[in-house]
Order: sequence, then structure tokens, then C-alpha cells
Amino acid sequence: MARMGLSPIYQKPRTSVPHPQHPVYPYLLKGLAINRPNQVWCADITYIPMRRGFLYLVAIMDWATGKVVAWRLSNTMEADFCIEAREEALEH
Repeated sequence: MARMGLSPIYQKPRTSVPHPQHPVYPYLLKGLAINRPNQVWCADITYIPMRRGFLYLVAIMDWATGKVVAWRLSNTMEADFCIEAREEALEH
């Protein structure tokens, strides 16, 4: 399809476009040696294309072990499912 200049016509989410008025924070882990579990966690949100829209997946991971500590799926970009995943991660 790419050779012929064709592309899908479904709507793509614009989740990575930052708002110009939102602040950009510095990277706080520069130079930090991450060498034990539960020292640093990270979170990532991605989308999963479905026939009629998208599902959004948030995963909270431990950087030292690479394990997923908690995850949630949602069909909206509301913050509730992210907060639920964070609370589950903190409980475990």
C-alpha cells in the first residue's frame, strides 16, 4: 500500500501532540543508577485500534525488573483508568 501511495482512511488518535501552553518538565532520572526493584516506576499509555474506535491501555512498569506492576484498559481518554492502575500498583 505504501508503494502505491495508499493509506488507511480510519481516524488516527492525536495523543502525542503537546498543547503549546503545557509545561515541559526536566528529565529527573539523568545520572541515576537504577539497580533495585521498586526504585523507579514508569507509566505508558498507548492505543489499540479496534473496528469502531480505539481502546487505551495504560501500563505501570518497574524499570529495574521490567515487569508490569499494574495495567488498565479504557475506551475513553479520561484519567480515571490511569489513577486506578496507579492505586493498584501502590497496593501491591
